[in-house]
Amino acid sequence: MRLDKLLGQAGYGSRNQVKKLIRSHQVRVDGQLATADNLNVDPSLQTITISGKKLSYSPDVYYILNKPNGVVSAVRDDQHQTVIDLVDAPDRKSGLYPVGRLDRDTEGLVLITNNGPLGFRLLHPKHHVDKTYYVEVNDQIHDDAPAFFENGIRFLDGTICKPAKLDIISSSPEVSCAHITISEGKFHQVKKMFLAYGVKVTYLKRITFGPFQLGDLTIGDYRELTEEEKEGLKEFLG
Repeated sequence: MRLDKLLGQAGYGSRNQVKKLIRSHQVRVDGQLATADNLNVDPSLQTITISGKKLSYSPDVYYILNKPNGVVSAVRDDQHQTVIDLVDAPDRKSGLYPVGRLDRDTEGLVLITNNGPLGFRLLHPKHHVDKTYYVEVNDQIHDDAPAFFENGIRFLDGTICKPAKLDIISSSPEVSCAHITISEGKFHQVKKMFLAYGVKVTYLKRITFGPFQLGDLTIGDYRELTEEEKEGLKEFLG
């Protein structure tokens, strides 16, 4: 959120009054003097003081959820349970939404927040936020596969994927397992990439998203970000 908008919503006066407050060097963010009205800030991640007094403001919330198969990455859906439905009522703050999406049959890490601008920046191509998936396929993955993914893949419709990192865990004619890391999120991208290689994804689970890791979070459960994880979000505020 813009600093001037935040201070206005927090009751520090009109737009002009807030601008004067900032320009008179009375506002600090994490101890540093605020020099711009349009500085992007987040009171849940940063300490904001006005004339030495800490800003009192209801912070945004951030959850990591382990999405089950069959649940959709949406705020609401007429036919299917959504990731927001899995959040307990007391934690279901206004404006909650999933950052990005996972296919309905894909499991794993979903970041949920009510900070709209931050979610937009996490998905912006300029940030190249890495996402790692655990993948199972229905056939053998050979030694040539890492180079195939590293060189980038062109789909039949002409879509070009950026280079991806593939780590083979195990390989057999019946089932092969791997980790794949991508830095973009095209529609059904991981599944299509493996189809381009000649195998079909039978199970897919996202285990990391940027600085966040799913860890041992039980499927269907969620948790708040740790203080260390919130620190990792600050790079996306600019």
